[in-house]
Amino acid sequence: MMIPVYNSATFLKEALQSVLAQDPGEDVMQIQVVDDCSTDADIRQIVEDMGRGRVEYFRQSQNMGSVRNFETCLNHSRGKLVHLLHADDKVKPGFYTKLASLLDRFPQAGAAFCNYEYIDSEGKVLYYNTIESREDRLFNDHLFSMAERCHVQYVSIAVKREVYEKTGGFFGVIYGEDWEMWARIAKDYSFAYTPETLAEYRIHDTNISTASFKTGQNIRDISKVIDQIGTYLPARVRKNITRKARRHYARYLLSTSEFIWHVSRDKKTVLAQVSGALKMYKDAFMLMKAAKVYAKVWLHPLRKLIGNVKD
Repeated sequence: MMIPVYNSATFLKEALQSVLAQDPGEDVMQIQVVDDCSTDADIRQIVEDMGRGRVEYFRQSQNMGSVRNFETCLNHSRGKLVHLLHADDKVKPGFYTKLASLLDRFPQAGAAFCNYEYIDSEGKVLYYNTIESREDRLFNDHLFSMAERCHVQYVSIAVKREVYEKTGGFFGVIYGEDWEMWARIAKDYSFAYTPETLAEYRIHDTNISTASFKTGQNIRDISKVIDQIGTYLPARVRKNITRKARRHYARYLLSTSEFIWHVSRDKKTVLAQVSGALKMYKDAFMLMKAAKVYAKVWLHPLRKLIGNVKD
C-alpha cells in the first residue's frame, strides 16, 4: 500500500497507525510513503518513528504535484494490488483482508471497493456514503453509474496492479482525476464491492481551501473530466448521462460552497464556487440555492455590524 503525502503531517500518524494495526507482514504487503517535498514537518522522521523500519520512505527531488506523485506511487508499487491511501485518510480494521477476499471471490474484477464514512479533522464521523448494495457483489457494468458521479474515494478502493498498467496513468487535472480513473477502469473491468464501512475519508479546512477552489479551477477540472468520461460512453446515452453528471456536480459544489462559508467565511472561494457551479448547470433549484448562498455572503457584513452595535 502506498501513501502519497504533501504537507499532511498532522494526519499522517493516524494514517500510518491505521495501516500498521492490520499489517500482515512485509512478505505480504509493501508499505511506502511517497513525500512530494513536504515543508510542514520532517516526514522522514515521522515515518522512521512510526514505522521502525517497516515503512519505506521516498522523497521526490522536487515538488511534482499531486497527480505525478500518485503516479510515482504506482511506479514504486510491487504488489498485485495497489491501495493509494492519502495521508489525511484512514482505514478500519479488516480493510485489507476484506478487499483481498473480495477479489479472490470475484477474480474477474479489476478492483474492489468498500463503503466509507466522512470524518472531520478530529476524526468525528460527519456522515456515511450511500451504500451501493446491501450485500457483497460484483458490478459487471458499472460504467453508466460511475459516469454520473464518483462513487469511490481513493481510501476505499484497491486496484489490481495489472489494471493500472493496462489502463494508464491519471488524467492531467488537479481535481477529479480519481473519478476519471475509476470510470476508465469501469469501461473495461468489473468491480467487486462490499457494503461494510471499512474506510474513512477526511474533510477538513485544507482540502477545501486550495488554490483551485479559490479560483474555481476545481470546477473547470470537473467539467473536463465529465467531457472525458463522456468519450467512454456509447453515443446513445452520452448526452443524457453527461447532463446528469453536470447537474450532480453543480449541486454538490453549491453545497460545498455553503460548507466553506460555514467553516471559513472565505468570500472569494465561495463566490468562485457558486459562479462556476452555475456555469456548469443551471435550473430553478440551482438558482434558488445560489441565491441563498449569495444572501449569506453579502448580508454577513451587515449582520456583523448590527451585532457590534448591539454589543
